[in-house]
Amino acid sequence: MFEAVRSNKRVAQVILAILIVPFAFFGMDAYFSDAPGGNEVATVAGSPIGMVEFEQALRDQQDRLRAAAGGTADRALLESEELRRSVLENLINRRVLALYAAENRFVVTPQELQTTIANVESFQEDGRFSLQRYETLLRAQGMSPAMFEARLAQDIRVQQLSLAVGEAGFAPAASARRFLAAQLEERSIRELRLPVSKLEAGITVSDDEVQAYYSANQDRFQRPARLQAEYVVFDREAVEKQVSVSDDEIRAFYEGNPARFGVPEERQARHILLELPADAGAADVSRVMDEAKALVEALRKDPSRFAALAKEKSQDSGSASRGGDLGFFGRGVMVGAFEDAAFSQQKDEIGEPVRSDFGVHIIQVTGIKAASTRSLDEVRDEIAGELRTLAASRLYAEQAEQFANMVYEQADSLAPVAEALKLEIRSTDWVSREGGSIGGHSDERLLNALFGDDAVRNARNTEAVEVATNTLVAARVKAYEAAVLLPLDEVKARIVADLRREAATRRAAEQGTAMLAALNKGEQVDAKWGEARVLQRSAPGLPGAVMQAVFSAQSKGLPTHVGLGLPEGDYVLYRIESVNRPEIADDDPRVLAVAEQYAQVLAERDFGAFLSELRKRYEVQVKLQPKS
Repeated sequence: MFEAVRSNKRVAQVILAILIVPFAFFGMDAYFSDAPGGNEVATVAGSPIGMVEFEQALRDQQDRLRAAAGGTADRALLESEELRRSVLENLINRRVLALYAAENRFVVTPQELQTTIANVESFQEDGRFSLQRYETLLRAQGMSPAMFEARLAQDIRVQQLSLAVGEAGFAPAASARRFLAAQLEERSIRELRLPVSKLEAGITVSDDEVQAYYSANQDRFQRPARLQAEYVVFDREAVEKQVSVSDDEIRAFYEGNPARFGVPEERQARHILLELPADAGAADVSRVMDEAKALVEALRKDPSRFAALAKEKSQDSGSASRGGDLGFFGRGVMVGAFEDAAFSQQKDEIGEPVRSDFGVHIIQVTGIKAASTRSLDEVRDEIAGELRTLAASRLYAEQAEQFANMVYEQADSLAPVAEALKLEIRSTDWVSREGGSIGGHSDERLLNALFGDDAVRNARNTEAVEVATNTLVAARVKAYEAAVLLPLDEVKARIVADLRREAATRRAAEQGTAMLAALNKGEQVDAKWGEARVLQRSAPGLPGAVMQAVFSAQSKGLPTHVGLGLPEGDYVLYRIESVNRPEIADDDPRVLAVAEQYAQVLAERDFGAFLSELRKRYEVQVKLQPKS
């Protein structure tokens, strides 16, 4: 009964994703209505995805990346155009899937939704669903139960669709066996390397060559423009230092929200379930009800047998092993008929059989926790934290506007805004546009503003730039140096080294190709081959290009030879001396594993094609502009 999705890990992951990083839709009506705030970034079948929705999803993804990196995610990645596009693509894909699911009437029943929620570990205490924990977690995410359940139902619908398409992938065993045999193929090789380091020694570079290279590649020898800046940071931390909460405010909040701090009545019960379909005929209903009444009569005579009979008779696999125990639960958790009976019975009473959509229940209430109210002392810190957060949010919004206005309106200095908002003016060392950082923030918009004409030539403050969630930075230029061509003497050694390496690379390639041609004619070369080693296609022991060359070589008329230049300039020759192709039996367990992996690849391909067709069907238009 209550274990329907316990084994479905993917559904559980979807639920946790909703809790930790809420998606920006609010049930079907809001999902397909105009997004607030305008400024569409895309439309799907005329349904807009607004800038507000996109920016929230982007912040959520940035937060996930920061958490995954332990709080030290690369700022360039977080602000990259690739990440912005990826987030938008995900929003579009979810929208087309949701449209398709709605159009084809994918249904999530209240019972499915209730069972799913009841079995989420995050909502449980001591292995049992806790209504209080459920509501607390949702409140912490700024959601009501209705909002969360609408989101969850929508995600389950999309999940149903994803699984239906994705699990259709099939890989024939014969294909899997051939693929496995190819992956396990082994080749015995020897290596002959022509290193550029040895060839460089005999190469000289003239001053004329150096001068010509310098003149032709001056862009490589420029020191980029750089500047020193002063800046101020306005963030939530700066605001929270100004916020205090009094005891009177805490008490007023407590007294004004009595329902919030009340703990509703909870009951502990155990049951025996006799399954009976909702559309069962009269004969089946009579038979099951007679069996239930007989059990009730036996239990009223000897209630101590309840646990044993539950293990023997109950068809609720989730609770039968526990003697039918369902733990404590509040109203709104169980199905209506079951809940009405449980909350009307006296403690230890064996009630009359109750029929629900799941079947017929015999219920015994084993514990009652009366409704209560948490004391002010118990919730004081919770209220103080919430009031402080609310006050800081309001104050931040007010002062953020003040910060942005002041750095713009009094653009010849950061001192006024620093004094007004009690901020510290800080300074940087020399900073370049590429790879530069202001106060630990490598924000492209801020650096572009600092290196722009208004900041450099007119000595004006930059605008307030949001470099992270709830973090604004404004800066101004203290000192500026334009890009400058480094003198030849300063870069001559580097040019000589580059020219020698280029010449040595050409010489290695010439010698190597000549050797390879001789070997392919059956001639011998005056060189020492390395020790024999065995390579397996599925376990790369050499760079990818080398593995490709070795395993692409003809295997007839061994030995055969291949040669190629490496990125560092060396040229290498390989002699393939033997090839071993294993025989794979039809019942080899590895074939099944490969078939499953191959089927997953096919499923991903099919799902990608399905998404592509849906995007055409629902007329996707992308309007997101690149960051300026």
